[in-house]
Amino acid sequence: MRLSEQPLERPLREVLAQPPGEGLRLFWLGQAGFVIDGAGRRVVIDPYLSNSLAEKYRGKKFPHTRLMPAPVAADKVAHVDLVIATHAHSDHLDPGTLPALMGANPLARLIAPASASEVAVERARIVPERLIAIDAGETISHRGIKITATRAAHETIETDEAGRHRFLGMAIGIAGRVVYHSGDTVPFEDQTAEVASLNADLALFPVNGRDDLRAGNGVPGNMTLDEAISLARAAGIGTVIAHHFDMFEFNTLPRDTVERAAAASQNPQLLAAQINLSYVPAPETIERTS
Repeated sequence: MRLSEQPLERPLREVLAQPPGEGLRLFWLGQAGFVIDGAGRRVVIDPYLSNSLAEKYRGKKFPHTRLMPAPVAADKVAHVDLVIATHAHSDHLDPGTLPALMGANPLARLIAPASASEVAVERARIVPERLIAIDAGETISHRGIKITATRAAHETIETDEAGRHRFLGMAIGIAGRVVYHSGDTVPFEDQTAEVASLNADLALFPVNGRDDLRAGNGVPGNMTLDEAISLARAAGIGTVIAHHFDMFEFNTLPRDTVERAAAASQNPQLLAAQINLSYVPAPETIERTS
């Protein structure tokens, strides 16, 4: 599947106030966050729409000041069926975003790693019954949306005392497509076979890379652009939206670097995430029935 980039017909807050349509459509929220619409359902994954990390790290070496404003307020994202967090880092399981988002969508459920169940309930300020805990290798279905969790290595594969993975990827089956959000990860042994088994149409990969400076200050890294392209190619995924940049000065990749790589990549199709666009299947990949 290849994607077409479409300018938003109106501000994102107005688009996301309306019910989702039938066709697959994605919107970037910044960092690793996306809204995924399809089949009349809406999934929000890893939303960071607050400034909670700037408050948490004020005066520290890496102040976590946002480079881009939140494209929409958390309580203005409506008609949500599922909210997903791939791991417990606050830019993915944000105490500044989740209470407003879950409060505005009282029928939505939160999916989070089983290893982070308690912190997920606490940060989202929800009753435990609204949480769906998941671990790598497990699949759940909710309102016609199928979620399969995979392992992720940020920068290492870690488990808790019960053997439950701390970092996950999520394959989201919606509108007849499989969208794979890898979570924060670097390459690891047997990753290609695990990802290939998902038969994903589209991958959402973090590309901000890693280095000794960040690692030495407790900031785990992610794939490089080249690693993301190689994984998609090896796993048979035709399209990648690159993300996890433009948010924090100490932990980003220059946008023009991502855009140059995107312009040069044909297999897979590589797109640099933008907040003023939506992403839909390109016309030649739309399957028609009579």
